[in-house]
Amino acid sequence: MNKEIVYFGMGCFWHPQKLFSGIKGVMKTEVGFMGGDESKKMISYEDICSGETGHAEVVKIEFDDTKISFFDLLDLFWKNHDATQLNKQGPDFGEQYRSAIFYTSEKQRKEAEESRRKVQKIIGNNRKIQTEIKNAGKFYKAEEYHQDYLNKNPFRACYVGSTFRAF
Repeated sequence: MNKEIVYFGMGCFWHPQKLFSGIKGVMKTEVGFMGGDESKKMISYEDICSGETGHAEVVKIEFDDTKISFFDLLDLFWKNHDATQLNKQGPDFGEQYRSAIFYTSEKQRKEAEESRRKVQKIIGNNRKIQTEIKNAGKFYKAEEYHQDYLNKNPFRACYVGSTFRAF
């Protein structure tokens, strides 16, 4: 087993957690915040919503790369949100809903950049991918009520891609 960690920002973090936690080879997921001001010891959801932290909502994915490749996770990342939206996914808008890949190794960085180029080529130049690719910084775990939210609240709706889906 070779455990790796990556953090994906895909808008609201509830759906990505549900999506990735059901994938063979993914060992654990958590939702939280990353990519902004790291000077505070703790960050709350209310802090994020203020727009003053610069953090994105992210899902932390721990995976066994002998069972699922990083490229396979990237494929799910690109197919399950609109990476051409700047600071927005569906009705959710603000910097915390941006598209982002926070890598934890140089290999992940190279593969993420390569996959972004491939996806941009597929969609053409009329729509530009807005996804940032950055080295992972400090991860702030979200409050417990956000963890595994859609499994705890199965009748809630969550925006996915260009449609609303209820789980």
